[in-house]
Amino acid sequence: MQTHQFGSLFPVSTLTLGGGGLGMLWGQTTFPECVATVKAAVDAGINLLDLAPRYGDGKAESVVGAAFGGRLPAGVRVTTKCNLGNPPVGKIESIFRQSIESSLRLLQLDRIDLFFLHSNIVPDGHPMWANKGAVERFTSYPMFVDHVRPLFEKFVKEGIIGAWGITGIGHPDAILEVLGQGPAPAAVQCIANLLDSPGGLKFYDEPARPREIMAAARARGIGIMGIRAVQAGALTAAIDRDLSADHPEVLDFARAAGFRKLCAELGENPAVLAHRYALSLPIDTLVLGVKNREELAECVAAAKAGPLPTDLMAKVDASVA
Repeated sequence: MQTHQFGSLFPVSTLTLGGGGLGMLWGQTTFPECVATVKAAVDAGINLLDLAPRYGDGKAESVVGAAFGGRLPAGVRVTTKCNLGNPPVGKIESIFRQSIESSLRLLQLDRIDLFFLHSNIVPDGHPMWANKGAVERFTSYPMFVDHVRPLFEKFVKEGIIGAWGITGIGHPDAILEVLGQGPAPAAVQCIANLLDSPGGLKFYDEPARPREIMAAARARGIGIMGIRAVQAGALTAAIDRDLSADHPEVLDFARAAGFRKLCAELGENPAVLAHRYALSLPIDTLVLGVKNREELAECVAAAKAGPLPTDLMAKVDASVA
């Protein structure tokens, strides 16, 4: 598998194995199958594993710990994350340290290569703070600047993390502010799908603007990890779990009807074409949400086929216009 320079960090494989599927969030799978999927991914040339404690209450990190017993293959690196929320200032450092220590224990490692703030970074006073069902996901922009970023720099100096990044699903105004300031994150996770949709991760009314975020990161030399290539199943042939009729992923599935029709005309698997579309965007690596070796093989095939030609990109865009 091809590798690309990952911002100022290390060469990263075209694909990154994500933890959502390994944490059993995206439909039925088993622990042994997830372990086998991790090993198959590394055998296929994937050198970055993107994890988080929230992925199955530690299941994803336990899967990786079981797969390698604390001895990662040469060149393989791991990320993990912490959903901070908006706690009292005095508790921030202990929340981060407890999260890192828990991840290290489950992974059976002594260092995290790349540590992400998993919270949505949100401007103070924005209407999305009124969403009581999601507010525990939000970290205020001032809290990030005054407390989170200095702590992340401190953790790097201590050697418990190699670098830090942000998950770019907060409000785009706040994300762009973070990317434009120093010290800048080493990496940003950015929505990368043909709908430009964060789906159920979006808690504001304005456009998500992921391509603007990608451009800002590229201009600053910040590594870009594309996420949600198939938008949690909305860009596949069928959603593989029960969701309500008004769920954002179900609504996106309806929006993508023209895309599935185009895939049928081309004789293409929608999931494969969606991954190839995402790989055509200006990202360094694409995070996979696969839960078994069969889905992994489809994504590896998409990477081997490469980005879409310009004319096909235009047809895909037109199918969901």
